[in-house]
Amino acid sequence: MTTSSGKRRQPSLAQLRAFAAVAEHLHFRDAAAAIGMSQPALSGAVSALEETLGVTLLERTTRKVLLSPAGERLAVRAKAVLEAVGALLEEAEAVRAPFTGALRLGVIPTVAPYLLPTVLWLVHERYPHLDLQVHEEQTASLVEGLNSGRLDLLLLAVPLGIPGVAELPLFDEDFVLVTPLDHRLGGREGIPREALRELNLLLLDEGHCLRDQALDICREAGREDAPVTTTAAGLATLVQLVAGGLGCTLLPRTALKVETTRSHQLLTASFADPAPSRRIALAMRAGAARGAEYQQLAAALRQAMSPLPVRVLDESA
Repeated sequence: MTTSSGKRRQPSLAQLRAFAAVAEHLHFRDAAAAIGMSQPALSGAVSALEETLGVTLLERTTRKVLLSPAGERLAVRAKAVLEAVGALLEEAEAVRAPFTGALRLGVIPTVAPYLLPTVLWLVHERYPHLDLQVHEEQTASLVEGLNSGRLDLLLLAVPLGIPGVAELPLFDEDFVLVTPLDHRLGGREGIPREALRELNLLLLDEGHCLRDQALDICREAGREDAPVTTTAAGLATLVQLVAGGLGCTLLPRTALKVETTRSHQLLTASFADPAPSRRIALAMRAGAARGAEYQQLAAALRQAMSPLPVRVLDESA
């Protein structure tokens, strides 16, 4: 649409943001809450965008909101514009000064309690002007947040194998078998992986990458059936189930000290080399404006994590 002076009117970022939110949620109240705007203001912004563009973007009924054919096409463009603006702001922030401003770090639950003390200490000591914001979520949610721009950096188990996501490996750590006091494998060293074939193994709920890793280890040991009879939402609960005699579980070494001191009814057993293990890394968007900073942070974390019971990796790993 053009004005009386012949100039084409331009949509505002607020209008595009409002339309993109409605296109995602297909609900005015949910969209308004998602972007922190009142519902009347959101509706007004979308209507103003329709007037500016000269097209109907939404089909409104008393029960639901649908995208018009034009709305479906333009929603893709609006999202691309907003992502480009976000990248511009990120680039500007990175140029102003390294290790300043906000850094939204996503961490998986089976890493957060055991590695965050080291991460927070490092940031406090070395990067005092960095506003670190921590989000604990499961892997799928973290990856979605990274790809959408909601999160800047992830700390999680890899490999992810996702196009457009670059991984900065930090360390490998072995898994340890945790058993009740009276279990025949409790306290032993060098047990074979094949021992997992006959165990009643307790696992985390679906959605945790540690559950998937444990199942992979069982399959590698030659166990075909799913060993799950009882599951838990977190490692602390899982360990208490083991202490109560319901079965055994696998813990990463970084979690061992914290979780096994909660009960005196536990023993641990180590696997023969090569022990089953997992790799922990930082993950960022490929080509991120602050990529050089994230690589420096990864190098600093490798050094800070060297006292932990892990095998620290170099940059080429």
